[in-house]
Amino acid sequence: MTSLDKPTEDTQADDARAVTEAALFEAFGGVRGMVETVLPGLLFVTIFTINKDLHLSAIAALVVSLLLVVVRLVMRDTVKHAFSGVFGVAFGVVFAMMTGNAKNFYLPGMLYTLGLGLAYVITTLAGVPLMGLILGPVFKENLSWRTRNPGRKKAYAKASYAWGGILLAKCAILFPLYWWADTAQLGWVLVALKIPPFLLAVWLTWVFLAKAPAPIDVFAEMEAEEKAEEERKAAQAAERGDTEAAGGRHRRDA
Repeated sequence: MTSLDKPTEDTQADDARAVTEAALFEAFGGVRGMVETVLPGLLFVTIFTINKDLHLSAIAALVVSLLLVVVRLVMRDTVKHAFSGVFGVAFGVVFAMMTGNAKNFYLPGMLYTLGLGLAYVITTLAGVPLMGLILGPVFKENLSWRTRNPGRKKAYAKASYAWGGILLAKCAILFPLYWWADTAQLGWVLVALKIPPFLLAVWLTWVFLAKAPAPIDVFAEMEAEEKAEEERKAAQAAERGDTEAAGGRHRRDA
C-alpha cells in the first residue's frame, strides 16, 4: 500500500459508515421516531400516577399519538413510525378498557417485544436474519447478501442476535414486573427501558455493518443490465439497417 492509497481507503470507509448511519436513521426513525415511541407511554404513566384515572390516561395517550401522525402528514413526512405508534397505543387502550386493568395498557407492547425478540433469534438460526430483511431494501441490496455477500450476511446475523438478546433481556425484566409491580411502577420502568436498549441495539448494528463488506446495489445492476440490453438492441437494429442498405445497393447495381 502506498501513501496515496491509504487516504482513498479511509475515505471509502468513511463513506460506508456515513451510508450505514443514514440507512439506520431511515429504518428506525431517528430522533423523532424515538420521541414518537416514548411520548404516548410517558403521558399515560404520568397522568395515571397523578390521578389513577385509566380513561383519561388512555385517551390522552391515544390523542397525542394521533397528533404525532397529523404533524407528520402536515409536514409531508413519512408516517410509518407514527402510525406504528398509533396502532400500538390503540391496542393498549382497547385492551386496558376491556379488562379494566390499567397495566394491560402495556401488555400488547410487551407481547410484541417478546415476539420480535424471538423473531430475530429464530430467523437468524434459520439462515435468514431478520435485520437483513429489514435493512436489505434500505441499502438497495434486497436479498443479495444471502448468497452473494457472505460478509454482510454474517454482520446481519450478529446484529439480529444483538437485537434478539437485548429485546429478550428487556422482556425478562418487564414480565415479572407485570405480575408483581403496580401500574405506575411498571409504566416508569417501561419508559426508562424504551431508549437505552434501543440505542444499544442500533449502535451494535452500526458497528457490525460498518465493518462488513459494502452492499451490492442490485438496483444499479438491474439498471446497468437494462442499459446494456438497450444498447445491444440498438446495435442489432443498426446492423440490420446496414445489411438492408447494402442489399439495396446490390440490387440496384444488378
